[in-house]
Amino acid sequence: MSPSKSDKSSNGTKCVSSIWSRAITANSEWPDKDEFLDVIYWSRQVIGIILGIVWGLIPLKGFVALALFAFFNAGSTYVYMSSYQQIDEEEFGGVWELTKEGFMTSFAGFLVTWIIIYSGLHFD
Repeated sequence: MSPSKSDKSSNGTKCVSSIWSRAITANSEWPDKDEFLDVIYWSRQVIGIILGIVWGLIPLKGFVALALFAFFNAGSTYVYMSSYQQIDEEEFGGVWELTKEGFMTSFAGFLVTWIIIYSGLHFD
């Protein structure tokens, strides 16, 4: 059986390659809702780290940086869910549940990365 056809590998763990292949394929079917929530969660973590690096390099600071982070993080996730995957938000508990999935941990990763990059480059 190919990994895309099987939900479990030989040792009983879920096949990660099929999850991520569905994540990058438009209009994928998500029979297990937790898998889609995992994709949203980990995508947000990556977005948070990348934005932290970019904001530290630019250098952005203050409320503007925090507001832009929230806008880009929530906005990119919403566009991914509604336009790219075209999922029914109500199946996952509504748009608010999906929007807040992993947001605070992403925010924490963003803050740590932003502070380290900004402090390392712009303070003597």
